[in-house]
Amino acid sequence: MKKSIIAALVGASFAIGGPVHAGVTTADIEKDATTPGDILSWGMGTEGQRYSPLSKITTKNIKDLVPAWSFSFGGEKQRGQESQPLIVGGKMFVTASYSRLFAIDAKTGAELWQYEHRLPDGIMPCCDVVNRGAAVFDNLVIFSTLDAQLVALDQDSGKVVWKEKSDDYAAGYSSTAAPIIAKGLLLTGLSGGEFGVVGRVDARDPKTGKLVWTRPTVEGHMGYKFDAAGNKTENGISGTANKTWPGDLWKTGGAATWMGGSYDPKTGLAYFGAGNPSPWNSHLRPGDNLYSCSTVAIDVATGQIKWYFQNTPNDGWDYDGTNEFVTFDSGGKRLGGKADRNGFFYVLDANTGKFEKGFPFVKKITWAKGLDKDGKPIYDPANRPGDPSKSADGKKGEVVFAAPSFLGGKNQMPMAYSPDTGYFYVPANEWGMEIWNEPVSYKKGAAYLGAGFTIKTVDDKYIGALRAIDPKTGKIEWEITNNAPLWGGVLTTKGGLVFWGTPEGFLKAADAKTGKEVWSFNVGTGIVAPPITWEQDGEQYIGVAAGWGGAVPLWGGDVAKRVNMLNQGGSMWVFKLHKS
Repeated sequence: MKKSIIAALVGASFAIGGPVHAGVTTADIEKDATTPGDILSWGMGTEGQRYSPLSKITTKNIKDLVPAWSFSFGGEKQRGQESQPLIVGGKMFVTASYSRLFAIDAKTGAELWQYEHRLPDGIMPCCDVVNRGAAVFDNLVIFSTLDAQLVALDQDSGKVVWKEKSDDYAAGYSSTAAPIIAKGLLLTGLSGGEFGVVGRVDARDPKTGKLVWTRPTVEGHMGYKFDAAGNKTENGISGTANKTWPGDLWKTGGAATWMGGSYDPKTGLAYFGAGNPSPWNSHLRPGDNLYSCSTVAIDVATGQIKWYFQNTPNDGWDYDGTNEFVTFDSGGKRLGGKADRNGFFYVLDANTGKFEKGFPFVKKITWAKGLDKDGKPIYDPANRPGDPSKSADGKKGEVVFAAPSFLGGKNQMPMAYSPDTGYFYVPANEWGMEIWNEPVSYKKGAAYLGAGFTIKTVDDKYIGALRAIDPKTGKIEWEITNNAPLWGGVLTTKGGLVFWGTPEGFLKAADAKTGKEVWSFNVGTGIVAPPITWEQDGEQYIGVAAGWGGAVPLWGGDVAKRVNMLNQGGSMWVFKLHKS
């Protein structure tokens, strides 16, 4: 009798929780891109290609793609849903706005458990209350919160295993990026560049949350390593103090690592983008202001910066530099591609950071006349916002028009790369801004901009454009335009498809070679997250988090007219082929 009861209980647990699985290992994560039965990393592979080898859904049968289930994140906590879900042992782990995490049966959509982080009053996220996803390791699922904490939960029960503070939310720090696992370490970045924080990358033991090393991304700050007892020793200064920063501005220099990073097992390097320097008023900080607006390659074992490439030295437009660095093979080399906020696409040697090629991926760039042979921008001085100290009243510098806008040729929405076509699929936006500088001084916890702006459209027909770009030639092979800005990521598959979402609520698919749109479905609210795909019980599934929000609706100007009718939401949608 006892054996029968135990067997029944075990069976019930299996039905509720999905297949039993061993703990996720470093080796599992490094193979993530080639194992379609799970999704263990942000980017669907640590390199960030967002390419799946699955081919059961094709251009020919996608007409039969229908909803399998939908799951509501519930309540009044809507806003932007930018999360990329993970799939482990038949469970889906997806984060949601306001620092929540849900465990869902990936086949049926049944909720297994949910965790809602208790947020304090006074948090200061720059650009909506979003979260971009979690990391998994062993039996844990780990995510960051808006009050700059990290929380590790048991995958089966949702109970908190450890919780660690990353930094002081009252000073403007927050965290929205998905952590990544590299060489058995948990790597995280921080948000808050608009509040004069100091960006950095932290490495932790994913089982305990204890720091292993930390690497600042503002030149002049010391990095540290930590022993098992938490004692720290110096791990080398980042650059040379005051070499590219004047006075004390490096102490509040920004360069936040708010998009998180990628990791390439072939190079042994983690790649993080460092954001805008603080304040926006570039006349206060002459110099290149390293390592702001840069891709920084870090040796995971030591926390040392192995190379960097700065896309926008002395940034005066909030062009940031956090966009993902996606590694790929081409011509016998290991390269990396980055579609930067400043409107240029960069191809670098992933081992050394050597500039290989650069070209525009948007059609209107005014702040620079192009790139030189080393990939450095050729500035147009007339299109840098004026120095307010030289104005008649000392309060407002000369207003200039600059394109792209500070929201970028591409922002948080991750692109995809297909080794089948050799194309990058980039969710781009065509817009500009009027921008001017103002006097500003640092105050802890206060916005630290020294600039004003108004977003402008540059084309009456569209803002968003999904573009297939050949990194060998710089040619835009095809594009599909969209009335509102594109703010969601991209997925591509061996089945010859590209998937992406729109603010108008459509999840769409196109032929990866030709750009012919072959399928769409309206989920009822804008999509600002990247789609995923996985295989379970012999079927291929497509999933995407839906919920309009993010940075775009927070700003006014001409763009507001394109998006002010869109509805918020909060849900997870999953699709599969209909069986006749």
